[in-house]
Amino acid sequence: RERYYEALREAKQTPGKQARAEAVNALKDRAIAELFTEVSPQMLGEVEKFERAWAELERRVVRDLILEGKRPDGRGLTDLREIVCKVDVLPRVHGSALFQRGETQALITVTLGTTKDEQKVDGLMEEDIFKKFMLDYYFPPFSVGECRPSRGPGRREIGHGALAERSLKAVLPDPEQFPYTIRVISDILESNGSSSMATVCGATMGLMAAGVPITSPVAGVSIGLVKEEDRWVLMTDIIGDEDHYGDMDFKVAGTPNGVTGIQLDLKIRGIDHEIIRATLEQARQARMEILRKMLAAIPRPRTELSEFAPRVVRTKIDPDKIGLLIGPGGKTVRQIQEATDTLIEIQDDGTVTIAGGSEEATQEALRQVQGLTATVEVGKIYEGRVTSIKDFGAFIEILPGRDGLCHISELADGYVTNVSDVCKVGDKVQVKVIAIDDQDRIKLSRRIAMRELAAQQKKQQQQQSSSSAGKEERGRRS
Repeated sequence: RERYYEALREAKQTPGKQARAEAVNALKDRAIAELFTEVSPQMLGEVEKFERAWAELERRVVRDLILEGKRPDGRGLTDLREIVCKVDVLPRVHGSALFQRGETQALITVTLGTTKDEQKVDGLMEEDIFKKFMLDYYFPPFSVGECRPSRGPGRREIGHGALAERSLKAVLPDPEQFPYTIRVISDILESNGSSSMATVCGATMGLMAAGVPITSPVAGVSIGLVKEEDRWVLMTDIIGDEDHYGDMDFKVAGTPNGVTGIQLDLKIRGIDHEIIRATLEQARQARMEILRKMLAAIPRPRTELSEFAPRVVRTKIDPDKIGLLIGPGGKTVRQIQEATDTLIEIQDDGTVTIAGGSEEATQEALRQVQGLTATVEVGKIYEGRVTSIKDFGAFIEILPGRDGLCHISELADGYVTNVSDVCKVGDKVQVKVIAIDDQDRIKLSRRIAMRELAAQQKKQQQQQSSSSAGKEERGRRS
């Protein structure tokens, strides 16, 4: 220790993760060369002792520096690393973002899907559940300069992904408001501490870029601790060495209004209330600074979805009309899907979800579903089609499969000799529903509908004339 302590202190304060590691390895090689002039099988035990002593010396140096207020990368105890925030880095996906804090970088991609894309989670003691929000975290070996096989997600990927998912779940919109299945992928391209919190920050920006109406942005940061007896120091935004040689990694994620997720990793027996309070306050201050950087890149969720995202709408129908919508053997719903190139999903409670590649296709499918399952309302004006003519009036279809009788006396204000003088089969006419009798027969009136529509048109013209006159008067005054 006396021989290499000062040299190792200097090496541990080298800027940059790679350069710092190279400086420490160079000093270690020099120490081995000076201490072991000859290498023989009998010296293996001594080499193992040296490795343990060197690891303890590194630990002592890093902890002493931190207790003195000196961090390996030169920052102050409450300083954040340089932050870079970008959105729309990938043009073809539904949403993307890049969040970089120092030498930790997370690339986020967001995909929006339908209810068929929900993740089914098998239940052992209870019913299966379906997840509408999934966040997957990937930590490839190259992110820390390693070259090794990748054999599926490990404990780190599962744990960090679960923490980030839980931290964001609280701000997601209600499925009734935003009926999409959301999947977020976080690829860690470079790592030097706090990659899970970088995932939270990047995922927030990615969701806003995708047009997901989250209720509030979420940011996260890791707070470290070095404690020696009654003396302790907290560090904001810890790097790898501080995590490895420190006593605590306290991850805190939240919005400007509160905490949405925490995870505490401790290497000592425990921490008291004073440390916890100080940690949460230090994390809050750092979180607010990070949020300012993030909101400078994208201040709020976009109002429009990506042109590549599916369009999903949801409506509610009478459960008794589900059979009518499905049709014999699914014929009716298939015809709507094929005609509009959409996907229609029907639930037992009458909830109908429609997904299509464009807004126009989705809205057309919605119109057909609503028209097929709508309930006739007394007092409402419908545009109908004349299906047949009788001596006493005309039968007019106002909704798919629903027609009513417009009596000859209700066709026009004046006397009508023949129904065919007013309308013919196939004509489209405006009619008002004036009554539905006990046998569910619909009574219509063209006469009343024409009178009310004419009154509405006259009122609109008067309002437009008044508005134009007001503009001219203001123009003369100015």
